Amino acid sequence: MSEEKRKLSKKQRALGLLRVAKITYKAAPGAVFIKFIGTLINAILPIVTTYFAALTTTALAEAYSGDTTAGGRAITYVIITAALGVAMTAWSSLENYLNQYVRYKINAAVSDRLYEQFLSLDFWRYDDKHTADIYDKAKQFANFFGYIFDSLASIFTSFITLLAGLIALLFVSWWLGLILVAAVIPGIVIQFKLSRAQTKHWNENVETRRALNMIEWNMFVIDKIAELRVYGVVRHLLDLRMKLRDKDEKERISFERKYIGKQLGADVIEAAAEVTALLYTTLQIIAHAQPIGQFLYVQQVVSRAMGGARSFVSQINSIDSDIANLFDYQEFMDLPTGASRTTKLHRQPRLITLDEVSFHYPGSKTLVLDDVSLKIERNQHIAIVGENGAGKTTLIKIILGLYSPIKGKVLLDEHDLAQVDMASWHSYLGVLQQDFVKYSFASAKDNILMGNVSVPMNQEHFEAALDRAEARTFLEKLPKGLDSFVNQWMEHNDGTSGVDLSGGQWQRLALARNFYRDSPVIILDEPTSAIDALAESRIFKHLFAEKNRTVITISHRLTTVERADVIYMMEAGKIVEQGTHKELVAKKGAYHHMFESQLRESEK
Repeated sequence: MSEEKRKLSKKQRALGLLRVAKITYKAAPGAVFIKFIGTLINAILPIVTTYFAALTTTALAEAYSGDTTAGGRAITYVIITAALGVAMTAWSSLENYLNQYVRYKINAAVSDRLYEQFLSLDFWRYDDKHTADIYDKAKQFANFFGYIFDSLASIFTSFITLLAGLIALLFVSWWLGLILVAAVIPGIVIQFKLSRAQTKHWNENVETRRALNMIEWNMFVIDKIAELRVYGVVRHLLDLRMKLRDKDEKERISFERKYIGKQLGADVIEAAAEVTALLYTTLQIIAHAQPIGQFLYVQQVVSRAMGGARSFVSQINSIDSDIANLFDYQEFMDLPTGASRTTKLHRQPRLITLDEVSFHYPGSKTLVLDDVSLKIERNQHIAIVGENGAGKTTLIKIILGLYSPIKGKVLLDEHDLAQVDMASWHSYLGVLQQDFVKYSFASAKDNILMGNVSVPMNQEHFEAALDRAEARTFLEKLPKGLDSFVNQWMEHNDGTSGVDLSGGQWQRLALARNFYRDSPVIILDEPTSAIDALAESRIFKHLFAEKNRTVITISHRLTTVERADVIYMMEAGKIVEQGTHKELVAKKGAYHHMFESQLRESEK
């Protein structure tokens, strides 16, 4: 978001504060009401306590001067002051609990909505920088929303403290209140300027902090340390990290240094105003026999009012960027999702059709798919082949509905995929891509069961999945068998550590998860690259032998693709050849050229 957009008007700031209050009230209305009462208590009770403390001082002085009735009044005021102190202490204990409770409730409500929205976005947005930027800001807002509400409550408390202090001073002298207002204005102006500069610096260094976080993440991921050290880039990354950190933090400290003298001047003006008020009160006590407790009363009230003014301005400005992030949060939450797709599939499609489909990724004009047309019939076995970068994986993502074509259509029977509810389409699919998910926090068994969490475990499907993926042998040999954690950093209750799996073992585990899903349409994108050729051949021999499933696979191994009913050969985003293995070999075209070395090996 541009700097111009980040500067909030008074109206936007007020609307933002109201929206924070509204979201919080929806999350925990009872606790918010108590929090509101608490802000009043925090602002007013100390001044009331000061008032009775001042009365106590006056009564004691009068008793010392010989007033026989003053002692009783002093005792009464001491009891009231003590009771108010106990009430403040009790409230502080209760307030601590309420703060934690409210923070938990509203953080949970806001972050839950954020994550649900993130996982519901159109897939192209995950490649969109603007979406990534507002998500980062929205996530920052969500993570600290409970503290933002605390800040809002503190702003209200500070304002009431300032207002109550001014009103309290009016009972002594109206012009003391005027002096107080005049004294806090320079500090308010300086604090506003400083906070604006801090906000501007924060917004201008979003990319710097993002790069810094990425470097720190890469440096402390165990799997990446080996490459960092072998390539000798550790020192380079450490130096780059320090450079970025200095650009962010050191520059901020430098410009804040420029405000030290101005802040000191404002503090001197406030101190002079406080001294003036106390001198005036002292003279009033001496010259006009005013109550001696008035000195304590004025000193405490002026101090609290000035503190409230400084706190109010500081918190208003510190929350400014958070309010701006609220608008980013709202912008993110308003991004469209697939909710508008209302067509539900009630049976597996008989025909998947790509009709003159073209596609390029967001932010690029280079076509990854160029006028692609193909048909996949129910229970047909399809192979898609081509060199890296030919567009194979993108074609799969188009079929999955993760991306929408910029031209052409994807049809499921007569239904345009762009209008189909994605959940209803995905319910028929079992998909295993190159970058499959590794549930490192879970056991081997749970990793397989993740294939279908919508129904209770099906033991028959589970056993079949182990065998079809040829995963049973190595999984049963793990320290705790299928119940073993598949990450060395996880530990069982008896102290047994988890185990790390090899690349091939992970692929078999992921294949078992795919097979456990038992879907009528199976899509496999280079799923066995780390599995030896003989094992892959056996797995696909069994898979292609099943005539009651639609199978779409991408592979560079001839033993896999040659069994397909139809093979599509892709080059530069186009389908250049299609047919059976024998037909394409006989053409001696692009397919024959790609697999030429493997064909020679198979003929030996």
